[in-house]
Amino acid sequence: MMNSVPGKRNNHYSPKPIVPEPAHPAPEPPGRVVELIIPDHCAGLRLDQALAQLLAEWSRSRLQSWILEKRVSVDGACSLPRQKVWGGEKIVLSPARDPAETAHEPEAIALDIVHEDHAIIIIDKPAGLVVHPGSGNWQGTLLNALLHHSPQLSGIPRSGIVHRLDKETSGLLVVAKTLEAQTSLVRQLQKRTVKREYLALVWGSVSSHGRVDAPVGRHPVQRTRMAVVASGKEARTRYEVLEQFTDCTLLRCGLETGRTHQIRVHMQSLGHPLVGDPLYGGKAKKGSSATMQLAAFPRQALHAHKLELTHPQNGQRMGWEAPLPEDMSNLLLMLQKARDKESHAIPAMIK
Repeated sequence: MMNSVPGKRNNHYSPKPIVPEPAHPAPEPPGRVVELIIPDHCAGLRLDQALAQLLAEWSRSRLQSWILEKRVSVDGACSLPRQKVWGGEKIVLSPARDPAETAHEPEAIALDIVHEDHAIIIIDKPAGLVVHPGSGNWQGTLLNALLHHSPQLSGIPRSGIVHRLDKETSGLLVVAKTLEAQTSLVRQLQKRTVKREYLALVWGSVSSHGRVDAPVGRHPVQRTRMAVVASGKEARTRYEVLEQFTDCTLLRCGLETGRTHQIRVHMQSLGHPLVGDPLYGGKAKKGSSATMQLAAFPRQALHAHKLELTHPQNGQRMGWEAPLPEDMSNLLLMLQKARDKESHAIPAMIK
């Protein structure tokens, strides 16, 4: 059994520390202003009702929100959605930009770059950083950071991103800087020649190495979750025991396929969900202080530790390692100390 976790980075220079910039929203650039006069046939309607009739390109709910945000003035004064209009009022509307319109704008977000050349970028992604913009996360993503770091990525589909990590999963991720590199990486992923290894801390005692071969697909009822389902796509995960603790086990997991939430779902299917997993994690029973600290861990304890691929241009096989981030490293140190303390206490009790 190992007493420490492999994690020495093999790149040629020390990465820059990840220091997120203060979350001050950028001022919204001036957009178009809509001016109109309420016609007589709208007399007696609520303001939001009248605007919904006159400005069909926007939904009534969106217009209501803009009225409440004071983006709509009636004869120079702010109003409420329920205020009635009688015809002849001058309306000035300053529409807010659709968040999706700003999804691909560069943002000065610091990146931990492990390796970069003319074809690829290898990034050690911190937990909490969303990879690609989507509902609820239109800004502040890895994609926005990449566009600031390498503006030429705007000409590459998905800004060169060929695979993802969950928001709260940390670790290594490759980005293509050219169309040729992207094509090569996508093909390698399809052929499963890209090797990805993760370090995962799971609940319970896992006694031996193993392999999960179970299809993963959308949960039939809870659509925000994935599950092992017969109709899912083939999914295979190898796992190896690295260290055992009182209430949990540290595993090395290797992906043979790359399905959404694959490791999280497969470990849950074995009865060993990831520590800290808000979707698939089990609830800890009352126990030692170490158990309580495990239960309080704020994210899934999953880190993309190793990445190996064939360089898209020179054909050379390359690999990188990313050490555990501070939160997981501190958690393991706490568990090791608790285990050592417990092992010393048992002989004393026997005497």
